[in-house]
Amino acid sequence: MRFAFCSRTGVPFTLSILALLVALLGPPCAHALETVCIQCHGSQPGKGGVPVGQWRGSIHEENGISCHDCHGGDPRDAVNAMSPARGFIGAPTEKQTPAFCGRCHVGIAEDYLKSAHGKALGTGGPTCVTCHGSHSVTAATLDIINENRCGMCHSYERAAAIKDAMTRTEAMIAGIDAKIRLLKGEGVDTDSREKSLFALRNTFRRLFHEIDTTHVEQESGRIRTELSAIDQSLAQYDQAKQQRKFIGALVVGALLLAALFSHLLKKTWN
Repeated sequence: MRFAFCSRTGVPFTLSILALLVALLGPPCAHALETVCIQCHGSQPGKGGVPVGQWRGSIHEENGISCHDCHGGDPRDAVNAMSPARGFIGAPTEKQTPAFCGRCHVGIAEDYLKSAHGKALGTGGPTCVTCHGSHSVTAATLDIINENRCGMCHSYERAAAIKDAMTRTEAMIAGIDAKIRLLKGEGVDTDSREKSLFALRNTFRRLFHEIDTTHVEQESGRIRTELSAIDQSLAQYDQAKQQRKFIGALVVGALLLAALFSHLLKKTWN
């Protein structure tokens, strides 16, 4: 009896301990870890602590990108955190900014340098931080193209035309992405469609940095054509699902009728 009692109480206790260990030792979340850079600057009043406050809640923090990923240095050693021997490069100058950000955003940096914005680098032209900011970087959307921001340097007409050309495409991408998520949740294999959408989205995101209105309009049209093809293939999945539901309903209806007929026949026979 004592053995049985211990067995019944021991299993839940063991499971509880295991659950606690998983919670404590489980994989870290996507958010960046607290480095010595964050601890030091975060505790500073005034200008020194501003970057940390701006960085928190940014798209970089959400994806685990911390101070040392951009500025270098040793994030685990307070003494050598800003040592050039540990790779510390500090903040870039205006002319260094595109190459600084381009270490991760390679394609976008290439497009920027070919554009009128890039060709004006060092002579008062905009850099990455002019539009995106330095530490409070958010996920890029078409909202970043607006009269207040673009109007700081020039008239808004060309930017407005580019935004108009891209708005329809952005809406199509969002709609198709939602459909893929829905189908995936229902167990449909959407891997190939996801990869196609991912590639088109990346191509689309690079367009604005060229700031060539004609090219943006042409490429947006081409991308919409390819998006339409993906959308049509997803519609076929939906049609097939509706057909299966219809056939299933017919089968259930037929079985119910057969059961009713059998019941009536048996009743008549009796």
